Formats: sequence, C-alpha cells, structure tokens
Amino acid sequence: MQYTPELDGPDLLGWWIRQSPRRGRPRTRYQATSKPLGIPFAFYGRMSTREFQDRLSSARWQRDFAEDVIDGRGVIVAEFFDVGESRQVPWTRRPQAARLLAALADPGRGFDAVVVGEFERAFYGNQFRDLAPLFNLYGVQLWLPELNGPVDASNEFHLSLLALLGVHSKREVQRSRFRAKAAMRAQVVEQGRHLGGRPPYGYRLADAGPHPNRAHAKWGRMAHRLEPDPSTAPHVHWMFAQRLAGRSIAGIARDLNDRQVPCPSRVDPGRNPHRSGTGWTLRTVAAILANPRYTGRQVWNRQHTDRGPLDAADDLLGQSEARRWNLMQQWVISRDIAHPPLVSEHDFVAAQQANALLAPADGASGRYLLTGLIRCQECGRILDAHWVNKHAAYRCRHGHRTASTGDAPRPRNVYIHEAKAITQLAEWIGIPAADPHTVTDALLEHELHVTCAIGGTLTITKISDAATAHRLPAIPHQRRTAETPTETLHLP
Repeated sequence: MQYTPELDGPDLLGWWIRQSPRRGRPRTRYQATSKPLGIPFAFYGRMSTREFQDRLSSARWQRDFAEDVIDGRGVIVAEFFDVGESRQVPWTRRPQAARLLAALADPGRGFDAVVVGEFERAFYGNQFRDLAPLFNLYGVQLWLPELNGPVDASNEFHLSLLALLGVHSKREVQRSRFRAKAAMRAQVVEQGRHLGGRPPYGYRLADAGPHPNRAHAKWGRMAHRLEPDPSTAPHVHWMFAQRLAGRSIAGIARDLNDRQVPCPSRVDPGRNPHRSGTGWTLRTVAAILANPRYTGRQVWNRQHTDRGPLDAADDLLGQSEARRWNLMQQWVISRDIAHPPLVSEHDFVAAQQANALLAPADGASGRYLLTGLIRCQECGRILDAHWVNKHAAYRCRHGHRTASTGDAPRPRNVYIHEAKAITQLAEWIGIPAADPHTVTDALLEHELHVTCAIGGTLTITKISDAATAHRLPAIPHQRRTAETPTETLHLP
C-alpha cells in the first residue's frame, strides 16, 4: 500500500517524503499518486525457513533490491512471496510461485513484467531455463538485479550469466549441506549431542543446559538430551528381555496388543498424525529392537533422503523424495555414552543375533522348492513357506496377522508338508517323485496352477483349461540357477 501524506496528515514521514530527493535520484517508493508510473511489475520473493528468518524483514530487503532495479521505470503492483519453501522446490510446487505462473495466462493480470529481489532466492539449477519459454509465451518480461534490468533471451551474455548463477545457487545449497553434515557428524562422535527429532519410544527430551553455541545460549536456547520415560521405558526393557529369551517378534507384538500397551504413535499422536495408533505391528517392534540408541550411545545417519525426478519427461515437476536406510557402515556413533541406556550393549548385540525361527537340525538354511507355486483354495492367497518339525511346509492363515489376536471367525488354516505335496504332484503328473526338482520343473514348464484345500488336498489345473484359467491368476516364480534336466512328461 502506498503512503499518501495528504490523507494521513502532517507527520514526520509525510514531511520526509515531501523533501527534495538527494543524490539526483527521485523517490518513487512512496509517491503520492493513484496511477502507477511506467511498467506495472509483479514482485516475487522467497524465504526457506520459518524458524530462523523473519518474514517481514526478508520480504523487505528483497523488495528493496527489486525496487532499486525498476526505480524510475515502473512500480510494483502485485506481490508473490513464498514462506517455508526450499529453492530446490520447483515453481509449480511453491504456492505463491504457482499462483504467479497461473496469473501469467490471465489477460487481466494487471502487470506486464516480473521482478525478483535476488536470483538465488528465486531460481535453482536449471529452473530459469525451464521457465523462460513460459514467460516469453505470455509476453511477460523478467527483470533481475544481477542484470539491472530485463532478461534478453537473444543475448548470449545474459544466458551465460544466468546459467552460471543457476550453478552457483545449486553449489551454495550443496556446500551448506556438506558443511552442516560434517559439523553434525563431529557433534555426534565427540559430544554425543542430540541433533533433534522425536525421541525414541521409551525416552523423552530433557534440558541439558545452555546451548553449546554461545550466541544461541545468549538468546536462551537450551541443549537437549534423552532421558528414560517412566511410562514407556519398562516396555522397552520387557521387549528386549523377551527377545533374548527366544520369543518371536510376532509373539511380542501380540502380547503387547493383548495387554493394551499404547503403541508409539498413540503415546505421541502429535508427532504421528499419519499413523492410526490402533496397535503394535511387527515392524514397530522390530524397529525398536534394532535401534542402537537404546544402548545409551547417540547414533545418527541411519537414514538418508533419495531425490529423483518425478517425471523424466517434464523437468518442471521437480524431484521426489524418499527416505532410505543406510548401511551400518555409514552410521555415526558417539564415542561415549550420551544418555542413560535401556539395554546393555552386550544384550543389544545378542538381540540382533536372536532367531525365533526353527531351522534344520544340521544348521543349514531351509530350502523351499514350492515357494509361490501353491495357492489357498479358500482365499486365493499364496501359501507361506515355513520350517516346522524339521521339514519344509506351507500354510495359509487367510490374511490373519500374527501380531493381533484373531477374534473374527475365519476358516481353519490350510497346511501341507512339502514332501506330501511333492508326492501328490508327482502322482498327478505321472513322474517319479524321487527327484523333487523334476516335479517343480514340470509345474513351471507346463504352467500348472496348484491349489490346496483344508486338510492338505491339492488340486492341479492346466492353464489351457479356459473354464478355470480366468479364475486363477498366474503365480510368479523364479527358476533356480542350476536346473535339473526334466524327463518326458505324459500329462493326463
């Protein structure tokens, strides 16, 4: 809004505006006129962080730079300013930038050019190169402080300079990221400092004295550390004890649900708005048992963010982000104990090596020849392979999760031993069952569908049978690397 001293009355600001301009430059920032002079401009600015920047001051200095560029040649009639948006985010995904792009196609937009306060604030990498044709299509000029005027797409100097600025903007982000990660690594290793984020289940945040940075300490900021949460820490102790006793993760999760122990997302719903908080799952228990922070050492860099293009055919869409787990060799662990442990290091390592699955007596890995080849006749699911009574077997629980108590009525489990299945299949196909690999090769070669009913009775269906093929989807299976030659088959 422009300041009008005639309406606001005589005061210090009105008196200052009426004075003759110095240094030979007219003042256009607070001109008392209702009609814009020169080119009508739209201003665009951006700030990335809400916590460490002030919106008013950041927008003010960026607009000051923009007004200096267009001083005497136009005025700003519209403003678009993004708050909390990284420069890496494309314009189409920034709220205010997207509004500006949409306004370009409106003949009654009210402005003929766009000015920014700083190139690096507005563009990153090749963003300007991708957006330039759009501005040119609607006849809207783009003015930059680095050029002290409009961009000329036919000027090689302009294009080279803007390409360099785009690279510099990208380099600035990468350099800042590298320095921040290097500093965080040192803080974890040498100081065991808590670097933010929600505390693990079983802990809560506590003040650890003034912030190590003196400037932050003067502002009253405090450092934080982890301390055991009296209401949830005993459950973590119990989970590790149960795992060390040889209990399965599914059994631990089921017991927690039966006792109605609140799960992490229910204990802290404010930080878990994307989770239901209804109960414990296998993944939740497994994540707690695999978290080395319960040993009292600070651990950082267990995850990283993968960035990739949303669509290779459209650079304007920007990049997608996904959280990935790092290898253990990439973890950063503090040299000393940083907070009270909930489990000893010896017990934590033992819990990682605990295995509740039954294994062959000779200690070898269990081999399942029919994995993915047998479906449940009751529900159509592929039977799960598991080792029981020193033999390979297959079963279907009809979608029942082992972490929850099965209250709803459901059919009996479908179950069959691998040896019994091989015998039935060999008899139906008409080949000897001495070599089980021959049977599995025959199933794959002739694309036979196998279903199992309650009681372990198999039904074999040819894929060529049109009456049943449409009701039995194909079963994926990967052949063995070392195949056994198959015999000549005589199918009934």
